[in-house]
Amino acid sequence: MNHFPKWKIALVAIISMLGVIFASPNMLSRERADQMPHWFQPVSLGLDLQGGSYLLLEVDTAYVFREQLSSLVEGVRTVLRKEKVKYSDLGAKGDLVSVRIIEAEERAKARELLRKIDSSASVDAKDDGTMVLKYSDVAVKARKAAAIEQSLEIVRRRIDELGTREPSIQRQGEDRIVVQLPGVKDPDRIKALLGKTAKLTFHLLDDSTSADEAAKGRVPPGSMLLPSAEKERGMPETYVVRKRIEVGGDMLVDSKATYNEGRPVVSFRFNAAGAKKFGDATRENAGKFLAIVLDDKVISAPRINEPILGGSGIISGSFSVQQAQDLSLLLRAGALPAPLQVLEERTVGPDLGADSIQAGAVASLLGLALVVVLMIIVYGTLGALADLAMVLNLILLLASLSALGATLTLPGIAGVVLTMGMAVDANVLIYERMREEQRNGRSIMSAIQAGYDRAFGTIFDAHVTTLVAAALLFQFGSGPIRGFAVTLTLGLLASLFTAVLVNRIMVVSWVRWRRLKSLPLA
Repeated sequence: MNHFPKWKIALVAIISMLGVIFASPNMLSRERADQMPHWFQPVSLGLDLQGGSYLLLEVDTAYVFREQLSSLVEGVRTVLRKEKVKYSDLGAKGDLVSVRIIEAEERAKARELLRKIDSSASVDAKDDGTMVLKYSDVAVKARKAAAIEQSLEIVRRRIDELGTREPSIQRQGEDRIVVQLPGVKDPDRIKALLGKTAKLTFHLLDDSTSADEAAKGRVPPGSMLLPSAEKERGMPETYVVRKRIEVGGDMLVDSKATYNEGRPVVSFRFNAAGAKKFGDATRENAGKFLAIVLDDKVISAPRINEPILGGSGIISGSFSVQQAQDLSLLLRAGALPAPLQVLEERTVGPDLGADSIQAGAVASLLGLALVVVLMIIVYGTLGALADLAMVLNLILLLASLSALGATLTLPGIAGVVLTMGMAVDANVLIYERMREEQRNGRSIMSAIQAGYDRAFGTIFDAHVTTLVAAALLFQFGSGPIRGFAVTLTLGLLASLFTAVLVNRIMVVSWVRWRRLKSLPLA
């Protein structure tokens, strides 16, 4: 049909106008763009285009399993003590936890108690009274998978708290995380923040023995020897700390750097459940010492003078302002379930990114100019109309990338160039079909309609085939490959719109305006 209803023309005009509007932020300077709303921003440039830092992190999944076994040991100890069941030889050995129940008549009761601790752990009883608790392979895999997902989320929160623009944080393989930070030239602070587990816990000090006695290997059961975070004369102090956690940092709802008596400190606030637990712990243990432990180091161990019922407090130490700010950030973002190890670190300089942008721009402009000239030489005015449609295609692609907040990478530029080629290729197919129909004796309008209608099937098939390839690249690729797939997909959709609909409207309008009797196609 060569007659277009007004609503269709209006729709094309609105889409084209929106494309121009959303593409316009790319003409602004970075400083000016920062003053615009978040939905009206230019395309974000990837690490390979503007430079930055690349980190490949590995989650210590073995630590996760050790922590799981350690928690199981504490659970067994707590339950058996509460029920006054006599036991010995409690501990983790390899991938299991074992404990021997001394009294034979208590073994059946103990087995039932142990089964209730963790439903994902099996309990086997031996003839000598030893109970063996072991996690199934499915439970271990599920715990590790959950730890990796949690690590991914915590890393994302910590990076976001720093205000880094357009970071890319993705899982790679089973236990690795890729962090790309465009524009970050010095990754040391990022590495320092990501390298801390930031596990905050509150424990009572064990006053049944001294640190010196514990250092000789006589640590009471249920306690542990921990160093202090601060050092005296180059050596850390040591504390005998009960393993039982009175309150965990997972109950914090806020923390921030502030000052107390002119010194930087970190204030924190618990949620309702944490505040009650903290209040109960301080009320029941008034007069005792409460150790504040961060990543297995004692920050401080103040005496509990009176119950702390408000659910808030401060962590003091020899902090600098920067250290207090970083610690408050880590506590707000939450603790990592396992340490992260930096496997690979790369810094891409802005000069390399600038070179890539310049090379990509030169290649795109040169390719665009050659295509424009060739289309005009071969198809005359029709070629110029196809060129206009291709320019609109580029504007819509740029607008889509900007509106979606997508990141343009070097492979993404390749996707843009490929899209330009496919957009022109669609018009070449249409024009050649129109030329053939005109040679067969059709009138000009009939040749135009037949050209678009009969070429559409081929164009549609080619675009769908490429879209399927782009979908597979997006599904199974990562990083720049996904960027290429996104750019290619958006470009293909814009190409269908401009090459088939917009170009057809322009061609028909031009033929009617010039009252042509035949198409200028030799």
